Amino acid sequence: MTITDRSFQRLVRAAMTVGFALLLIAGLTMVHAVGDTARWTASVVHTYEVEQTIGRFSILAEQLETARRGFIINRNDASLQTYRRTMHDIPPTLDRIGALTIDNPSQQRRLVAVRREAEIHRASAHETIARMEDASPAMQAMADFGVDRSFVAMTDLRRLTQQMVDEEERLLVLRRAAQDRAGLSLYLILGVTGLLMIVVMGAALWVVRRYTTGLNASQDDLRMLNTGLEDAVAARTAELSRANDEIQRFAYIVSHDLRSPLVNVMGFTAELEATIAPLTTLIDRVDAEAPALMTAEAREAKADLPEAVGFIRSSTAKMDRLINAILRLSREGRRTLQPVAIDLAALTASIRDSFAHQLGATGAEIDVDGPFVPLVSDRLALEQILSNLIENAVKYLDPDRPGRIAVTARREGPRVVIDVIDNGRGIAPADHERIFDLFRRAGSQDQAGEGLGLAHVRALSYRLGGLITCVSRLGEGATFRLSLPPNLVDHAKEPSR
Repeated sequence: MTITDRSFQRLVRAAMTVGFALLLIAGLTMVHAVGDTARWTASVVHTYEVEQTIGRFSILAEQLETARRGFIINRNDASLQTYRRTMHDIPPTLDRIGALTIDNPSQQRRLVAVRREAEIHRASAHETIARMEDASPAMQAMADFGVDRSFVAMTDLRRLTQQMVDEEERLLVLRRAAQDRAGLSLYLILGVTGLLMIVVMGAALWVVRRYTTGLNASQDDLRMLNTGLEDAVAARTAELSRANDEIQRFAYIVSHDLRSPLVNVMGFTAELEATIAPLTTLIDRVDAEAPALMTAEAREAKADLPEAVGFIRSSTAKMDRLINAILRLSREGRRTLQPVAIDLAALTASIRDSFAHQLGATGAEIDVDGPFVPLVSDRLALEQILSNLIENAVKYLDPDRPGRIAVTARREGPRVVIDVIDNGRGIAPADHERIFDLFRRAGSQDQAGEGLGLAHVRALSYRLGGLITCVSRLGEGATFRLSLPPNLVDHAKEPSR
């Protein structure tokens, strides 16, 4: 299966979307699962803390009973200190149990009973210790000890605290099971997400591999094609160069051969023109002295001959100009280009100064908008191009508004772009290409010319490795855009690479 660029882009976008969605879902689910795990873990820790606090209370209750009995028997300070400490610690311990089990009604009910029995136990212990400290007879204290409720209270405390511990053990089993389920869910989510991510990544890698394999194959084919294409282009360029040289030689030969008969025609036309005056005088004399000898054809010839000679002279003059233009194009095509660094600002300013007389007569202005970018090209060819473009802009200004012509240059990527902009008559879009053809003109033909200027401009542009285009509308002026390589030397080397 071949993966196209568009398919590859769609698949990559889909993989990224699915991967992001999976990560988002996994992240949200993991946050929830981690939260559940943390909550159940906190519940388990809380249960252990409740059990430990209940156990501490049980120990304190037993220690109180032991201290009371020990003091009755031995009256020693150790038992008395234990008594006082446990009497002090029991209330805050019960308060701590109450705070820890505030959310458990059953434990709260048991705690009420525990508090009641604990108070009975503490009161009995306090009464016993007080009697012993009042030096009551030991036998009386022992007798009182045997009939007070501390034994029953202690038994109830052991039963109640065990019930509370059993309740916490039951809750611990439930909470640890929930904790295990939350942990298992977290692991399952991580596993499923990881598996899905592996599947998505595997599919993406497969798509990338297929695409890169196809791309590499296409690049190999393209390299082979380019190799053959370079050879074909080199051969074609050589053929075109030879054909161009042949055309240039043919144009030169044809123009040269046409000039010889044209010179003869022009010479005989001059002789014919020179004979018109005496011939006209002779016809007038015959008409005056011997009118019978005059014919209608003679009188018609006398009237038409000067006009016919004038047509012959204007036609030969036009042909002479065309031959000269063709010869100029031929010479330009054979001229060796000389790349030099060109100061576009100075070159454009000198061309502007050469049109000072025409500009003064029309009131037009030429703006040279700098700064200009550096350029290495053939100065003579570039000067001829700009001169032709500026001359056309001056010739075809709109008489209804002040003429404005601007020349700008800038760098666009690897090219230098020179614009000649005017606010003249403009050119219809249909004529944008025709005006560069030989002997083709557009618009009103109220200016002298043979239609060779822009053809010459395009030929020179091609020789400089450039391109000339026109952007215009009727009545809105025109922009002639010349795109050139910044270094003619580098451009000239390109075909040989």
